[in-house]
Amino acid sequence: MAKNISEEDVHQAIGQVMHPEISRTLVELGMVKDISLKGDKVTLTLVLPFIGIPASIKDHLENSLRQAVTKLGAKAEIGIAEMNQQERLAFLSMEQEGWKGL
Repeated sequence: MAKNISEEDVHQAIGQVMHPEISRTLVELGMVKDISLKGDKVTLTLVLPFIGIPASIKDHLENSLRQAVTKLGAKAEIGIAEMNQQERLAFLSMEQEGWKGL
């Protein structure tokens, strides 16, 4: 059960989730949208640059967000969407700047 979790708590927790291969958070990369809190349930959308990214990467990103929410004592409901062209270009630019590689 969530204990008086605020939207600020949720935004702070999600805002710390790093991309595994880019030196930026998922929020900085524009990969998290539509964050809302109702009771002990957090809903959000993970926005991918391309829907066809490898399942292992998608699963890692999704699990990282879920873990951040779960640590607050809340349940996570995560939707998946694809970036529009403008979002994708911004993401690719940040990816190039912050690429750590494997």
